Amino acid sequence: MSDEPVDRFLETAEQVSKRKAPAAVQHSASSATPQSAKPHRTQNPVASPPVQHTTPTVPNEGAVVTAQDVAGSTSTLSELKARLEAFEACNLKFTARTTVFADGDPTSGIMFIGGAPDRDEDEQGIPFVGNRGQLFDKMLGAIGLNRNTVYLTSALPWRPPGNRAPSPAEMDICRPLIRRHIEHAAPKVLVLVGSLPAKMLLGNGGSVMSLRGKWTELDIGERGIPTLSMLNPAYLLQNPEHKRLAWNDLLILKQHMTALK
Repeated sequence: MSDEPVDRFLETAEQVSKRKAPAAVQHSASSATPQSAKPHRTQNPVASPPVQHTTPTVPNEGAVVTAQDVAGSTSTLSELKARLEAFEACNLKFTARTTVFADGDPTSGIMFIGGAPDRDEDEQGIPFVGNRGQLFDKMLGAIGLNRNTVYLTSALPWRPPGNRAPSPAEMDICRPLIRRHIEHAAPKVLVLVGSLPAKMLLGNGGSVMSLRGKWTELDIGERGIPTLSMLNPAYLLQNPEHKRLAWNDLLILKQHMTALK
């Protein structure tokens, strides 16, 4: 732009007074004070730089150790929830609105773990809500289940800003927290919904397409838990042609649960 705006915040107090005061007052003030007595004023003062607000915690190895200590110090789900709500060793906590902990019945024996919370889940503090939650409820209902007869949680308890993918450091911090969550819930069957929980818990590339429909065993504490991977409802909303694959996974889950009764 060719014309620079006048920055009134950089005007000196004397310049402001001269611009606003009548000429007679300016003359009087000038003659009343000898030139030698006038304080020195900088004509172009440099504005102070703005205060920089930084994230209170940056993910690092110390934060991972803190997460491990916090997880290990809990003996119940309620204790873990309280510690997560007070947790300050992950930068995601400071940008999320709520801590998304769990929903449903922790004694049901069936635990579903979703990926990172989205906007709806972050606002409500509940996993599997919003549009994908509505589809997920229909998926459960198709095999005779509902969110009151299963236990639901998320691999990350806090939403990444803008729904971005979590960084490796953020996943490292949250891994001991979700593993402890599983240990306290002690499910008979674990279902990993989407690639993120598979990547965090199974230690692979997290390709849910290569994992879905197959049983594996996840070692948690002193137990090996039968684990099934399936497609995320959010993915199915964008790729409805793959709903048939999700239906096959649900039938595999139903068959396994029937065999346990």
